Amino acid sequence: MKRPLVALMMLICIALAVAVILPAARPVEAGNTKLAQLEDGADSGKAEAYCVKKGGEVDVRAPYFNTNADPKSWLRLSGDREFCKFTLKKDGSRIHVLLSTLYTDKPTMAALAYYAKVPLGGSCNGNPASCYCSQLGGSDLFGGINLNGGGWVMKSDPIDTSLEACIFPDMSTIDSWGLAYHSFDIIRGKNLAKVLRYKNPYAQ
Repeated sequence: MKRPLVALMMLICIALAVAVILPAARPVEAGNTKLAQLEDGADSGKAEAYCVKKGGEVDVRAPYFNTNADPKSWLRLSGDREFCKFTLKKDGSRIHVLLSTLYTDKPTMAALAYYAKVPLGGSCNGNPASCYCSQLGGSDLFGGINLNGGGWVMKSDPIDTSLEACIFPDMSTIDSWGLAYHSFDIIRGKNLAKVLRYKNPYAQ
């Protein structure tokens, strides 16, 4: 009878130790902006300063579902992301790029897609920018192809309140319309080739 009692006491001690240790540990949350955006170890403050130095503005945007409906029924999802927004003064056009995508000096799928200027496929129906994003291997769809819509929202921005951001499997991101226009050699906001720290490999 002594062995089962000893085993039970050991289990109780282990359970108490776990109960004490676990609350002290801080879990990594999906919505933790600093960890998710600057996963390569870059300093977020330096990235923000770089954005501003290059003529951009830092936008903090949150993911929302159902943005095609009345704003009262929009569903706020977890987390947020920092984008660098560039605006072209002569025509007011804009392009948004995820802060980490702008600041890294390593290759990203979003930067490579921007530089490559792959021609828009002829099979696109509906929203050409969203279709182009999918053609490149990214996605800007919330909940798949549906009428609900979704996007990266900044309610204080009356022009691009809900942003269509093309997110690639490596989490790098540039807005879908900026990518689509650039495939036709049309610059919106700013030529990112002049500000992305990862330089164009196709130019060599």
